[in-house]
Amino acid sequence: MTHVQANDKLTLHFALREYGSGNNIDSSFNDSPLSLTLGDGTLEPALEYWLLGLVPHSREVFILEPAQAFGAHDPLAVVELPRHRLNVQAPELGQLVEFTLEGGVQLTGIIIRIEADTVTVDFNHILAGKKIEFEVEILNINNEPPIAPRIL
Repeated sequence: MTHVQANDKLTLHFALREYGSGNNIDSSFNDSPLSLTLGDGTLEPALEYWLLGLVPHSREVFILEPAQAFGAHDPLAVVELPRHRLNVQAPELGQLVEFTLEGGVQLTGIIIRIEADTVTVDFNHILAGKKIEFEVEILNINNEPPIAPRIL
C-alpha cells in the first residue's frame, strides 16, 4: 500500500488546536482540502514529519509537545517598538502586524501591549511553547505521472 514519503504531493484535511482546548487555531475540515507537496513550505517541517508513513484515507490525531511542533516560546522574539514603526493608524491588542525585512522576508507578529509611544510585538508562532493537537486526514497521494494524450 502506498504511504506518505518525502516530496509527495498530497491532498489532505488538517486541524491545529491547543491541547485540550477543542478550539481550532486553523482547520480545513469545514472547507476545501489542502493540496501541497511535502517540503514546499505550506506546512511547518515539524508538522510534515508526522505525515510520513500515513496511508490514504487514514485520519490521525497527534499530541505534540512544543519541541515536536512550533518550539519553545522565545522571549527574545518579543520586541518593544516605537509606534511610528507600525503601518497601523490605531493599533489594537491582539492585532497581527507584518514587517518586511531586508531581502523581502515577511515577519508577522501579534501586538501584546500598547503604551503611549511604544507597542510590544510577539513574533513567536501563536502555538510556540504550547502542547498541541495536530489532526490530519490523508485524502490522496497524487504522485502519478501525467498521462500523455493518445493520438488516434
